[in-house]
Amino acid sequence: MSEITTPPSPAETDAGPTSGERRRRSGGRGGERVRSGLTRTKYRNLVNTIDKTSILSPEAIEDIHSASLIVLEEIGMDIILPEARERMKTAGADVTPGSNRVRFDRGLIEELIASAPSSFTMHARNPQRNVSIGGNNLVFAQVASAPFVADREGGRRAGNQEDFRKLIKLAQHYDIIHTTGGYPVEPIDIHASVRHLDCLSDLVKLTDKVFHCYSLGAQRNLDALEIARIGRGISMKQMTTEPSLFTVINSSSPLRLDGPMLQGIIEMSSRGQVVIMTPFTLAGAMAPVTIAGALVQQNAEALCGIAFTQMVRRGAPVMYGGFTSNVDMKTGAPAFGTPEYMKAVIAGGQLARRYGIPYRTSNTNAANTLDAQAAYESAMSLWALTQGGGNFILHSAGWTEGGLTASFEKFILDVDMLQMVAEFLTPLDVSADALALDAVRDVGPGGHYFGTPHTLARYETAFYSPILSDWRNFETWTEAGRPTTYDHANRIYKEALANYQQPALDPAIEEELDSFVAKRKTEGGVATDF
Repeated sequence: MSEITTPPSPAETDAGPTSGERRRRSGGRGGERVRSGLTRTKYRNLVNTIDKTSILSPEAIEDIHSASLIVLEEIGMDIILPEARERMKTAGADVTPGSNRVRFDRGLIEELIASAPSSFTMHARNPQRNVSIGGNNLVFAQVASAPFVADREGGRRAGNQEDFRKLIKLAQHYDIIHTTGGYPVEPIDIHASVRHLDCLSDLVKLTDKVFHCYSLGAQRNLDALEIARIGRGISMKQMTTEPSLFTVINSSSPLRLDGPMLQGIIEMSSRGQVVIMTPFTLAGAMAPVTIAGALVQQNAEALCGIAFTQMVRRGAPVMYGGFTSNVDMKTGAPAFGTPEYMKAVIAGGQLARRYGIPYRTSNTNAANTLDAQAAYESAMSLWALTQGGGNFILHSAGWTEGGLTASFEKFILDVDMLQMVAEFLTPLDVSADALALDAVRDVGPGGHYFGTPHTLARYETAFYSPILSDWRNFETWTEAGRPTTYDHANRIYKEALANYQQPALDPAIEEELDSFVAKRKTEGGVATDF
């Protein structure tokens, strides 16, 4: 990342050894290169061209596919919405009279999922922020839906509007965050009847990226669709052909789709907007204790939801979501970033590619603070989703405590890790210039490359410069107060907020948006029972 050019303080420089002090090493490790959260446009439009890992043989993938179709044929799903059951019946599904149970012929499922697009574009109000979904494209979305928020000074606290706004400003600031993921934290200081109006309005005003709406009843979907349309300054007809909004649909595992989720599919898919169908299958709790069994259930639930999007509208954009992990069998607590999670992520990628549908997965961890666990569980998650061919990565930055808390410092750590992933995925340059034969001839045996023209022309951009890594030697780091990664992340998120620039918004669009939000608030927003 770019560096702040402010000169280091005396405590951050080598000041010569004092009596009894070991002589410090010479070279570049004496003074800290103070790093900032300044963004780079190079991290937009990422493509993952590395060969994808297969953890299962083609035969094993077919076994999971076949078993999931048996589940849908013989056991079926409970569909908790009469309108959805009627649509399914019309499409050829077997609806049990007087119950919620629906069974699906395998031929019907396979026919429907074949009509789902293999790729599509999600359109932002700033066309430069459009994101391509599917194929080898890799899109990172911010943490979403945490009830709590945390930083070092304020500790863990309930979600609120101020922190909500700070987190979406951070999402706007970093180009490695391609979309927001939802509400990064739930601002419970705004009444639930109008919360979606304030939050979605903020997403339009404070960011120019694609955003998400929650499927919590038809009216919230309709309000979100109108806000997204206003934000882009287009007609609803145009928006129907240019997906501009996405929603995550979670099945109520095991084997249920509830009313709000089904209504969300109907409202979004009927208007050509993006549905991310994601079962939440924790092995040993809401799914079989074996990862293979959990994958069968994940696949059955995902295929049912994906098929329903195509019943609503053939060709509607949809993603195959995988969120299978395990629980701690001693406590029942969800576990993330585990070897089992990695296996499920990679196998989920194989299944999504088998169906030719874009794949959503997540950057997860179960750590309660910014510590080694937070880093290594996220690193394992990122390893698996990169190797497994994830296309859309939810909760990419800021997720802690198994998703219960959005952390400002963890957001910065994740941004650094995401940028490292992006650098790793950058194809290795093997051009004649990069092979550097002239430089090797100039230096010859026993020399060094520090001052060669080849090095001098490239030294500023030759290597990735981490945001958080502290490369000072031990003595200088000690003199500076032994700052930790937590310290650096705390400083940098505040610098990033100070450097945040609100994206331009046409005054006419802002006026229309404010008018719509005010009107809907006057009407009471969405009715609640409190």
